[in-house]
Amino acid sequence: MTAEQIIKEASHWPREQVADLVERLTISIHADVNPQIDEAWKTETRRRLAELENGKIQPIPGEVVSARVRQIIGR
Repeated sequence: MTAEQIIKEASHWPREQVADLVERLTISIHADVNPQIDEAWKTETRRRLAELENGKIQPIPGEVVSARVRQIIGR
C-alpha cells in the first residue's frame, strides 16, 4: 500500500482512529522517547482534541499559521 492509499483510506476514518494511527507512527519513529514524556504528550493531545471537538477552541487554518510565522520571521 502506498502512502497516498493509506491517506485516502484514513480520510474515511473517525478522527480518534486517525489520531491513534498518527500516534503509533510517531512512536515507532521515536522509539527512544522517555515513557513519561510520551504519556504526558498523549494526555495533552487528547485534551486538545477534546477541546476542538466540543467547540471550546477553534482551529486556526494552516495558511493563517504559515502567514503569521512568515510575518514573525520577516519572510
